[in-house]
Amino acid sequence: REKIDVALALFTLSHAEPAIRKQAVTALAGNMEPAVKAKLDAMLSVNEQGEYLEPSKAVRIAAQSALASIDLKRSIYGFIETVFFGLSLGSVLLLVAIGLSITFGVMGVINMAHGELIMLGAYTTYVLQTLMPNHIGMAVILSIPAAFVVSGLVGIGIERGVIQFLKGRPLETLLATFGISLILQQAVRTLFSPLNRQVITPEWMSGALQINPVLSFTYNRLYVILFSLIVFFLLLLIMKRTVLGLYVRAVSQNRDMAKAMGIRSEWVDAMTFGLGSGVAGLAGVALSQLTNVGPNLGQAYIIDSFMVVVFGGVGNLWGTLVGGLSLGVANKFLEPATGAVLAKIIVLVALILFIQKRPSGLFPQKGRSVE
Repeated sequence: REKIDVALALFTLSHAEPAIRKQAVTALAGNMEPAVKAKLDAMLSVNEQGEYLEPSKAVRIAAQSALASIDLKRSIYGFIETVFFGLSLGSVLLLVAIGLSITFGVMGVINMAHGELIMLGAYTTYVLQTLMPNHIGMAVILSIPAAFVVSGLVGIGIERGVIQFLKGRPLETLLATFGISLILQQAVRTLFSPLNRQVITPEWMSGALQINPVLSFTYNRLYVILFSLIVFFLLLLIMKRTVLGLYVRAVSQNRDMAKAMGIRSEWVDAMTFGLGSGVAGLAGVALSQLTNVGPNLGQAYIIDSFMVVVFGGVGNLWGTLVGGLSLGVANKFLEPATGAVLAKIIVLVALILFIQKRPSGLFPQKGRSVE
């Protein structure tokens, strides 16, 4: 019905009577169809003799008002679309950073191999799709627990095999995990080649939710936002309602007191590192639906994830949520004006200035922690 009305109004713009043309212009005010804006722009254009194609001044004024209404709506919808893309980026940053926040908050370990754990999750999705070429959607669903297990086990192996022997030596831990990241990257290059691999998006994640002619939300990004929120609240439930979560909070606040109360801090460290690594694998599954899978996939997000953790507050899940979504939206608003690289630099400088005022981040961890 609406399209028929628009078509009739566009046809009426050619009527001989100015009053009828003005009425048609008024009816088209605020319409988002590209043909409407093109027609109204044409009415206000000038020919070679310097005369308006629309001779009636009253109709031209109505057309200018209609175009102003259209431009205002376009700017509003453009703002909404930018927020949506920012939230989708922020959701990825949330998944990437939340595991890092837990491990860094409990163990004080800067894991430079965190990006490669993301990469392993993405390659797990690719492998399952290769093994199940006729069931792409099912492969993506199965890759969620599979990626969590693969990345989690690798993370536990890293903690048990390397990090536990380097406690209290942050520089050696930093260098060791950086070396592990290089080993994992080279292992993937050897197994899968250095070329990027494409993970097919299932049919139910393809396409977009069309709100109007100028605003649409892609299904894959909507699913990523929903998925990240589900993971966040499940992790929050684990931290607040399970024995593991209680132990993790105890060790993060006061390790010595927790050990005195009979909590095996070494076991907590291993499980925490495995949990954080598993969530990193889930981030890889989400990223595989947004970009190609390659050996350097995780490196593009490791710096951003540290920024999110520092901004939100180390070890605070709510801080990680707010920090991830905030930095994602800020990046997307800056990118059109400054470009992607300069936008990240501006955000980084702003974050440094913020940390000067609030060294503990937005939501500092509460408790009688021992430095």
